[in-house]
Amino acid sequence: MESLSVYHGAISREMCEKRLCEAGRDGSYLIRDSESIPGVYCLCVLCNGFIYTYRVQRDFSGSWAAETAPGQTKRLFRKIKNLIRAFEKPNQGIIVPLLHPVNVQRLC
Repeated sequence: MESLSVYHGAISREMCEKRLCEAGRDGSYLIRDSESIPGVYCLCVLCNGFIYTYRVQRDFSGSWAAETAPGQTKRLFRKIKNLIRAFEKPNQGIIVPLLHPVNVQRLC
């Protein structure tokens, strides 16, 4: 996860919302650690001024899955990058496609 430019680590929900609102475009997204469930990540997406959060985690076999809208088939991915690529397309069970990555600002 650390190798992803959109992974912001253990930032708070409030900091996540600030960063996404600063990005200001529907489909802006980032990934952060869940504050409530250890080992789980949150895929956070901006749409119409609201932040939508989807839990992302690995299963016992090492595959990645994201929580999606009710009625959607659960999809498994070998790599987190494949999950992100799949959700860049419309109608994948999240509010809006992942269009604009909010990359973490790395210090030199």
